[in-house]
Amino acid sequence: MTRRRGVAAATAVLAAAFLAAGCSIPTQSAPSSIAASKVPFKLLDPHLPTTTTTLPKPSSLVPVTVFFLNSTSQLQSEPRVVAAPAPLSSIINTMLAGPTIAEAAGGVFSAIPSDVTLLGTSTQGGVVTVNMNSAFGEITGTSTELAVAQIVATVATENGYGTGIIFEIEGQRTSVPIANGSQVAGPVYLIEFLAAGT
Repeated sequence: MTRRRGVAAATAVLAAAFLAAGCSIPTQSAPSSIAASKVPFKLLDPHLPTTTTTLPKPSSLVPVTVFFLNSTSQLQSEPRVVAAPAPLSSIINTMLAGPTIAEAAGGVFSAIPSDVTLLGTSTQGGVVTVNMNSAFGEITGTSTELAVAQIVATVATENGYGTGIIFEIEGQRTSVPIANGSQVAGPVYLIEFLAAGT
């Protein structure tokens, strides 16, 4: 009885060994090629699968010109790009963002403080109305004239040099200084700043 149990145990061990050998992954010392007939269907196709997914097109950018001031407080044009269709409000907002670091290093600056914002624009005929927030009305001294000149030059360059600009603060029409020192309720024109060498 003991011998029979021993034989049965040995048989079980041999059976387990053969079973394990049959289920193991074969290994070899070097890679070998597989016959094309044994490769699953389409795995040999050199063409990548197509997809119906369409990538969104990057928004178009439009080159525009905005105006700051140089080291002698003269109007200085600088290039910018804004998203198409480049509404006037986007162009003015780009100017309000101020000079780049590189421009500032070259002496370019803005007379318009960073807390000044554009509330909106409207155009009627050849006249553009720009509505600024109350911070625009807090600019004082010669900076007021320079700030007005920056906006007028930026708007006129975009809409045409004969464009008149009316200024509003919080929706209320306001007078602004021009280069000869007088206050004008508007519209004001770029020539009124260029004539005096602003």
